[in-house]
Amino acid sequence: MNIRDFCRTHFRHFNAAALVDAADGYLRHVDSGGKMLVTLAGAMSTAELGISLAEMIRTEKVHAICCTGANLEEDLFNLVAHAFYERVPHYRDLTPKDEEALLQRHMNRVTDTCIPEMEAMRRIETAVLEEWLAADQSGRRHFPHEFLYRVLRGGQLAGSYQIDPKDSWLLAACERNLPLWVPGWEDSTLGNMYAGHCISGDVKNVHTVRTGIEYMASLADWYTETAPQSPVGFFQIGGGIAGDFPICVVPMLHQDLRRTGVPLWGYFCQISDSTTSYGSYSGAVPNEKITWGKLGIDTPKYIVESDASIVAPLIFAYVLNQ
Repeated sequence: MNIRDFCRTHFRHFNAAALVDAADGYLRHVDSGGKMLVTLAGAMSTAELGISLAEMIRTEKVHAICCTGANLEEDLFNLVAHAFYERVPHYRDLTPKDEEALLQRHMNRVTDTCIPEMEAMRRIETAVLEEWLAADQSGRRHFPHEFLYRVLRGGQLAGSYQIDPKDSWLLAACERNLPLWVPGWEDSTLGNMYAGHCISGDVKNVHTVRTGIEYMASLADWYTETAPQSPVGFFQIGGGIAGDFPICVVPMLHQDLRRTGVPLWGYFCQISDSTTSYGSYSGAVPNEKITWGKLGIDTPKYIVESDASIVAPLIFAYVLNQ
């Protein structure tokens, strides 16, 4: 029994049924010629979502990604330093002294997984710093993801891969030159490192890395070109800026630029365990987005209130019919 048959047999009610409905809606959208933008919040790269997401990219089931700076870099960290990661299955039992001991070993904990600073973060800093400095000195400017694409295409990390490259979603995105947007990139390890190099004077022009406003302009151009030809769906994993930023491009085009004929998002699904109350944007039900000019009355809408690290791989496997 493949995963699609399994889900249809066993997932018949509640959040399980919502998962199947969302996956079937995803299939209808892409099979009818629609494009899909996926947003990545949380620590999905450290949760190794790349194992399923990379295949979605390669098979053209994902056409664009908006992610946090953490998800952008953490897929690359995992690619080159996976063997040095440590899992802490009993992380809930750690005392403050236990946490300090991890700090002293330069092991940065994300829930049950520790990322090694020297083998992961500093190795990538060394590689990307070369690109930052070269661009700065020549007056070139690139987006955060474009710098990482340049590092991957340059091949300097190829001998350091510690997972099967097919399980890296960033590598798959790079190979397809997938459109990426990384709002709030400054709130990431590499963003902090870049700020440090600007403060120290290594990087002379702080705008060598292009800005979030430029990302929004780029997204507006992509959506304006793409949506009239192929309806664009919105598959949101978690909440926060990764989802908040891109979904606003539609009302911006309508209300701020006063453009007509701009299609609304053609599909919407959010996977989240955020409480749908008390002003929580991440917990806002899809219908609320109608009032903001993001979704329409007839937009297929789904919300799966469960753990994204479980739900997202299941939906991706369902779509891929694995």
